[in-house]
Amino acid sequence: MKNLFAAFIALLLPVIAAAQFSVSGKITGKQTADALPGATVSLTTPAFNAVADAEGRYHFDNLKSGTYTLKISFIGYQTITQNIVVNTNVTADFQLAPATQLTEEVTVTATRASATSPTAYTNLKKEDIAKNNSGRGFEYLLEQTPSTVVTSNAGAGVGYTSIRVRGSDATRINVTLNGIPLNDAEDQGVYFVDLPDLASSVDNIQVQRGVGTSTNGAGAFGASINIQTTTRRDTAYTELNSSAGSYGTVKNTISLGTGLLGGKFSFDGRLSKQSSDGYIERSGSDLKSFFLSGAYYGQKSVLRLNVFSGYEKTHQAWDGVPEDSVKYGDRRYNELGYIASSNSYYKNQTDNYTQNYYQLLYNQQLSNNLSFSGALHYTRGYGYYEEYRNSDAVADYGLTPVIKGADTLATTDLVRRLWLSNYFYGATYNFTYHPKNFNLILGGAYNEYKGDHYNNIEWTQESTTIPPDYEYSRNNAKKTDFNVFSRAEYHLGSLILYGDLQYRHIGYSFLGYDQNLNNVQQQVALNFFNPKAGITYELNQQSNIYASVAVANHEPNRSDFVNSSPLSRPKAEHLTDFEAGYRISQPTFGAGINGFYMLYKNQLILTGALDDVGEAIRTNIKDSYRAGVELNGWVKIAEPLTWYANASLSDNKVKNFRQYLQNYDTGLLEERQYGQSDIAYSPGLVGASTISYHPIKNAEIAFISKYVGKQYLDNTSTDSRSLDAYFVNDVRLNYNFKMKGIKNAGIGLLINNVFSKKYQSDGATYPDIEGGKTVNYNYYFPQAPVNFLASLNLRF
Repeated sequence: MKNLFAAFIALLLPVIAAAQFSVSGKITGKQTADALPGATVSLTTPAFNAVADAEGRYHFDNLKSGTYTLKISFIGYQTITQNIVVNTNVTADFQLAPATQLTEEVTVTATRASATSPTAYTNLKKEDIAKNNSGRGFEYLLEQTPSTVVTSNAGAGVGYTSIRVRGSDATRINVTLNGIPLNDAEDQGVYFVDLPDLASSVDNIQVQRGVGTSTNGAGAFGASINIQTTTRRDTAYTELNSSAGSYGTVKNTISLGTGLLGGKFSFDGRLSKQSSDGYIERSGSDLKSFFLSGAYYGQKSVLRLNVFSGYEKTHQAWDGVPEDSVKYGDRRYNELGYIASSNSYYKNQTDNYTQNYYQLLYNQQLSNNLSFSGALHYTRGYGYYEEYRNSDAVADYGLTPVIKGADTLATTDLVRRLWLSNYFYGATYNFTYHPKNFNLILGGAYNEYKGDHYNNIEWTQESTTIPPDYEYSRNNAKKTDFNVFSRAEYHLGSLILYGDLQYRHIGYSFLGYDQNLNNVQQQVALNFFNPKAGITYELNQQSNIYASVAVANHEPNRSDFVNSSPLSRPKAEHLTDFEAGYRISQPTFGAGINGFYMLYKNQLILTGALDDVGEAIRTNIKDSYRAGVELNGWVKIAEPLTWYANASLSDNKVKNFRQYLQNYDTGLLEERQYGQSDIAYSPGLVGASTISYHPIKNAEIAFISKYVGKQYLDNTSTDSRSLDAYFVNDVRLNYNFKMKGIKNAGIGLLINNVFSKKYQSDGATYPDIEGGKTVNYNYYFPQAPVNFLASLNLRF
């Protein structure tokens, strides 16, 4: 019998070893004993946490035996961290005491999605940012998030970089920095080159795809990117970060902080300098920035002042490489700044811009259930781009043709500077009320923008009577942007009801054409109502299903207004976004699937048509849509090996599209009709993969892959005006260790495009008709073959 019993136990041991256990409990307030629904309970496993339900209860399933660290946090309460041993089912209740000091989570809470929001989103923590912050543009931090395509004008990741999410470029992506709008008020783009090395001062990022939650600033048609900068660090530190690599790329950063002084104050600072020659010819960049932050922490309040600035000088590579050059093997050719008379290039064909930011952020805990967050901000930007022009008509600059002997010279080579000087300032606020089973947020903002656009002639080949820095044109603009929004979540058992309403008013004054085609100051006023509704059902603490419908409106940009009259002025764009999905998070894996149908009305696109002013502007297209599914997940294959992956499959169409081509044989525009065609820059398949292997403690080897399907350069689905699909792989190596006198030393190596894939990630097309045939003038942005960035981090 003993032998039989021993044999039975021996057979059972593997089953016992593989047994799965649970940890559950309830989160309450220490003083009131009330449940704390929405409290976050995290385990020491990547991306694995639970949110307390309406009764304050949490639950983790499928845990292997072992020791775990639980972290319980809730805004307005002290965070608890506790180790628990799991070798059976465990019940662990926690009581949270009111916080002695307020955290800064409320700064961005109003604009963030939570684990139960009916919204597709991705969170990036400080650790995720740090290991990818090797010196490339900010957008590359987001490259592995679903439905995202990132590209570099210079081809090597430094200088002008750009992002598209679900096929929408930065003008249709809402970007906020500590809840403050970052999009340019007039053209609505985002230029992270103006804030070099911003990533070194960022604590966390959330990317919401689709319309997302209401926030301040531009309408979100593709995504919202919400960035939070430096938050409190309790101990003093000094960090030195340096990286160097291919194409003369060098970045040096020094960061330091006092930690918490006297339990009340903290000060942080950063200074960065970066330069690169670029892969494309004459695409070099010289970038500088600093970041200063000081904070006061009271028992119920936080006051923080951020002052930061960026300067960029980049050579112009924004037109790309002509298709013929790419075909003949010259993937680096840049024709900008060419001087025809001397067969040389103008050395100062550059873009120069400085932007200074000031942010005063204030958080106040008004009661256990009510908090306030507000901000005042001011941004000052100024700069120009300089360019050489061959044989321009002097009449275009309001000048009299040059008389030279018996000849009248109507054209001349010249150098001009196109200036922008602007001011952006305003206030944002939100109140958060969070009683039991209910969460209500009321927020809004008022912002003003003043922009002066003026252009100067610096030099002319032919003698003229103009003085130095002759100003030949000026366009002053003012824009006001007011919005108010309210968002509510109601927990009804396992059901969460979500509602969100936003009203936005825009006033814009600009120099444009009136209906008589006189160029005079014009005004427009736009009013938008953006409702959203959703529902989430919690299957258990680790999984839920959701569905939502959201409306967004997006105003035309500066050029749409300036280059049109009231008779031809385009309408605002309108989007109705339907989303539904399922997500699950377990100790050894997590996954999500999200379906979307985005129905556009009056989407603005270039068709080649001219308005009554004679300008080629964007035209409203009545019907277009995006429909697709996004899948993402991660799995811990073994203790040292984890695989992260996502894929987005979509169908992106314009209905009844009409294109107008200039026919140089007749001097007229020729119309081409398409019943249904693909939306430009909208690949049908985008995928990403990261296989992370930790051979030893504090060391990582990551194999990173990106696939982007075929993209069309216009809305005609024409193969000769397209970008081929590409599949690119990188390798990232990181190792951290300690040395005497150094808290942490980290070395890293990023090998980009390890297999030297020849590909173009972006481009443009300008077709016309010549000699009875359609001629395509395509320009591409080739990306560099295999290249590297090595980095060193020292923290004291």
